[in-house]
Amino acid sequence: MSLEYNKQAYEYLMVTECGRALSQMHGSAARPLAGAEGNARLSAMTLAKPTFPAPDHDHGRCAADALTHAERVCAQRGQKFTPLRRQVLEALLSSHRPLGAYEIIEELAKVAPRPAPITVYRALEFLMANGLVHRIESRNAFLACAHDHEQTALVAFLICESCGAVGEVPAAPIAESLKSAAAASGFLPKMSVVEITGLCAHCQKAA
Repeated sequence: MSLEYNKQAYEYLMVTECGRALSQMHGSAARPLAGAEGNARLSAMTLAKPTFPAPDHDHGRCAADALTHAERVCAQRGQKFTPLRRQVLEALLSSHRPLGAYEIIEELAKVAPRPAPITVYRALEFLMANGLVHRIESRNAFLACAHDHEQTALVAFLICESCGAVGEVPAAPIAESLKSAAAASGFLPKMSVVEITGLCAHCQKAA
């Protein structure tokens, strides 16, 4: 997938009238969303953090804020933020790159006895169910989420091929367009994942 395509896709995801943008990019007759409707859908995800934090950002503060957010979410939902769940989230917060389950186990083993894989997977399932972690399908890995968006909000993952960082942006409008296209073909979608590879702004500047 070309860098130019990734730039266009990113721009598409960030505009309000996403249906109109899709039509301009691909020449399709997608129905444009009215400003109020588009804004309402995009407001389902409030970006609490920059999509790609600067390389010199205060990562300790970043991780602490994410843990505070997780504590608040669990308290509001009456969920138990157990020590292992916290440790798994802390391992994922060690960077802005996604980690595989066994990479998480290796991180945990640095400071405590090696946990059984099944316990880590259960912790990951809990964190994903509460919108605190996302699974990056193309990498078979997991990413901590500190964005204040609805549990069921659809997002697009922007995967930097250079530094490995992953950012997320609202994707409800594009998902609706894809769902409509699938329905027009008589296809019933069960899951929609939007992952875009390319270069983040920081790596583009460093190149």
